[in-house]
Amino acid sequence: GGHDPATPGPAGRRPWPLPRAPRASMTTYGSVPTDPGPSLAENGGAAAGGGVQLSTLDTLNASAREAFLRDDPALSRLIHDRRNDHHEEMHDSAGEFIKTIVFGGLDGILTSFAIVAGAAGGGVSWQVVLVLGFSNIIADAFSMGAGEYMASKAQSEYVQSERAREQWELRNHREGEIEEMVNLYVEKGLKREDADLIVRKMSQYDDFFVSVMLREELGLTPPDDDDESGMIKEAIVMFLSFVVFGLVPLLGYTIVPPIWPGTDSTTLFVLACCVTLVALFTLGAVKSHFSPKSWLRGGAETAVVGSCCAAVAFLLGDVVTRVVEAKAE
Repeated sequence: GGHDPATPGPAGRRPWPLPRAPRASMTTYGSVPTDPGPSLAENGGAAAGGGVQLSTLDTLNASAREAFLRDDPALSRLIHDRRNDHHEEMHDSAGEFIKTIVFGGLDGILTSFAIVAGAAGGGVSWQVVLVLGFSNIIADAFSMGAGEYMASKAQSEYVQSERAREQWELRNHREGEIEEMVNLYVEKGLKREDADLIVRKMSQYDDFFVSVMLREELGLTPPDDDDESGMIKEAIVMFLSFVVFGLVPLLGYTIVPPIWPGTDSTTLFVLACCVTLVALFTLGAVKSHFSPKSWLRGGAETAVVGSCCAAVAFLLGDVVTRVVEAKAE
């Protein structure tokens, strides 16, 4: 017997409607069997009743998230047992870029919408909006991508310098470094004898111990071996995210005027507002895939925050236009 699908998960809600598990000698959640018996071991994770094999990390990833949302410890234990066959933790690899995607996408949408809002307040033509919008988006996207790379590189170089310092201190004053870590763990609630035992065991492995000191003492994450590759990927993700989402508010100005030449600027602006709102909601819904939030709540949250920022941009554009017109008179 596993967790009843009708019972809300840890957030007090049902993540999605799911059928009740069939009454049989084993329980099946979606396509994942929770019976760790011979059928799972012999068939590589296939359920006796035709379940999908738990043979890839992608499948295990999805199933682990499902176990969490269902608050089902039995299913989680089974999946982690299967995970041990792969010798790696099951976290969604796309999740490492979610911060960059959301940051770049939100910045791109709001930057582009600010241009549209300013143009709407200033009464300029749709051709001018497109010229300003496209040129600004591409230039800002390159700037954001380069900035992401340079910031990551600076952080990596700083961590490397701190790592070198910790290595030097460990070589020259090992007992002092050990005592620092013991005191740190005592402050976190461990008994001194337990902390001393743990730290001295870790200190037998210099590279590992230095990495632990970086995290615990300085709050720094040691860079991976392919850190340069990761920084380039983040820069590319930032650039693409900014461009793709930044083009959304301009879609109406790109498509509508050539088809309906008589469309007025107010209609184009309202259309841009609607499309921008949909894009913000979509961005939030995608973001919720990497958190316990429902896609509806994640989308609504991002849409509200983005709308507030867009409203500020529009109001500022309107105020500046009025001030300029007043001085011109």
